[in-house]
Amino acid sequence: MLVFLFLHLREVVMMAEEIKVVAQNKKASHDYYIEDTYEAGIVLTGTEIKSIRAGKVNLKDSFARIKNGEVFLMNMHISPYEQGNRFNHDPLRTRKLLLHKREINKLIGLTKEKGYALIPLKIYLKRGLAKIDLAVAKGKKLYDKRETMKKRDAQREIERAFRERQRM
Repeated sequence: MLVFLFLHLREVVMMAEEIKVVAQNKKASHDYYIEDTYEAGIVLTGTEIKSIRAGKVNLKDSFARIKNGEVFLMNMHISPYEQGNRFNHDPLRTRKLLLHKREINKLIGLTKEKGYALIPLKIYLKRGLAKIDLAVAKGKKLYDKRETMKKRDAQREIERAFRERQRM
């Protein structure tokens, strides 16, 4: 009984671990169908992590590629750190992502299929380390985007009418 209680408390503490979302790629859900997500670490320099903690990150046009069995993040913009002077980094440099080998092999298989891409969804700090949510996504066509917008607008109208009805 005591062992069970200890394990249960440990799970509660782990669930309550602090996650601070630094940046999100809001355009990703508009442009892609999200199939699956993976959590990956990022190899960073000292001034890059300081800029991330300050929230100076942009994921807008970023994507991931697999080269020689390793995953690299391209076009993620991390602004130079103000106090970094000569130790600053190139804002758009290619950064290596840290994943398990079996996850990388699975990603290789998924991205070989036509139309799939690796898109970062959000970057966050977990236990002081920068992590990124990487999604396996399939691109939407223009008519799919219009369909999504129509559904969202219709849902908004239904919720608005429901709220007004409750007020009366």
